[in-house]
Amino acid sequence: MTMLANAPAARAAARAPNGRVTRANPRAIATKAANNENRYGACWPGRAEVPANVAPLGNGNVKKISLLGSTGSIGTQTLDICEEHPDKFEVVALSAGRNVELVAEQCKKFSPKLVSVQRGEDVDRLKAALNAKGAPMPEIMYGDDGIVEVARHKDCDSVVTGIVGCAGLPPTVAAIKAGKNICLANKETLIAGGPAIVPLAVKHGVKILPADSEHSALFQCIQGMPEGALRRIILTASGGAFRDMDLATMRELAVSDPGALHKKATTHPNWDMGAKITCDSATLMNKALEVIEAHYLYGTSYDNIDVVVHPQSIVHSMVETCDSSVLAQLGWPDMRLPILYTMSWPNRVECSEVTWPRLDFVKMGALTFRDPDYEKYPSLPMGYAAGRAGGTMTGVFSAANEQAVAMFLDKKMGYFDIYRVIEDAMEAHKNELVLDPTLDDIVHYDLWARRHVKDLVESGRLNGAVPV
Repeated sequence: MTMLANAPAARAAARAPNGRVTRANPRAIATKAANNENRYGACWPGRAEVPANVAPLGNGNVKKISLLGSTGSIGTQTLDICEEHPDKFEVVALSAGRNVELVAEQCKKFSPKLVSVQRGEDVDRLKAALNAKGAPMPEIMYGDDGIVEVARHKDCDSVVTGIVGCAGLPPTVAAIKAGKNICLANKETLIAGGPAIVPLAVKHGVKILPADSEHSALFQCIQGMPEGALRRIILTASGGAFRDMDLATMRELAVSDPGALHKKATTHPNWDMGAKITCDSATLMNKALEVIEAHYLYGTSYDNIDVVVHPQSIVHSMVETCDSSVLAQLGWPDMRLPILYTMSWPNRVECSEVTWPRLDFVKMGALTFRDPDYEKYPSLPMGYAAGRAGGTMTGVFSAANEQAVAMFLDKKMGYFDIYRVIEDAMEAHKNELVLDPTLDDIVHYDLWARRHVKDLVESGRLNGAVPV
């Protein structure tokens, strides 16, 4: 494994005379492989032009929504927004997994025209649940074909992609080809699929609107910017579980008490989230993935995408313009706002101050920022390296991380082994890198990366202490 072999020397060389780690540091650590970052274009190349003469939502102007993953976190929050603003949004189609009872409740409330469930045997279960609740009976499909039909439903204007993993790629492609705007809440769409998805969206004139807080913040900041104005993107990170623990202590715990390190990695200092997301925040892998996503969204060079640790999580991200002005989007942490903005764009929707609290600058208090420690968080330089390599490397990076975190959470390997196995997968993939992949290539190497990590962990070649 050589990708980070020269990291200490590169890190030292990148320090300014005052000892501060400069903005070039993670790029200096990155791979020496060819830089393919300009190969694929961007969804919003440095600016977001707001369409003219767009009618406000409401008073008969309703945006029609298809929702992929209606029973998950993104899906239920999307439906909460639709319920709060029935004069502005209508759900015309939705797909879900196997939670038939919840789907039936959603059908009763929103009366979609088309519903897709995961398996064929779920169709009759859903029909029975709908009849029991006295709900209207939509057209019901199932499986991959059903999800695709939901995504490209003839009546929908925008598709909210709330399903997880590469399963989100085929319906997203179908929606793009049908001319539907994408409310993007599936990270694999761009991180793994960017080399195929971005050119396709540009070709069909489809808008990809980011539904995560950091990229929504960036999107809001670049509204109306003239061409060439965007110079730098600054992604903010909470810092995760280990932001206030030094690396020496972490290494000591990895040997003496790996169980304590495991518990710490799955406990976020700010929020109660799922174990996988919390662990990604602890490793800062979430930011490494967001760096890649930012590049595909906005076309900004990796040299000009920075990450800063911002423990208060009030500033959701920032952009620097060519005249050195910095624009930021602030707000209480709430995933509903970026979801709402993808659905309403280019409009803004007035919301209740009870359910959508306004930012109070006095209660907010002090805002602080600091550089991430690239030695403590090697995920960042690996992310820049994957992004520069382009092609299928970014998907391998993401899939290897998902498999590694799953096996760490299952206590099959130690914390620092997460980084080791991801780096090993990236190194092993270099000779098979596909620069202009098809969707089949992307899915193939997603599965390959997961198998590679699983086989490496099960081989017994790792030497990290395993939590018990």
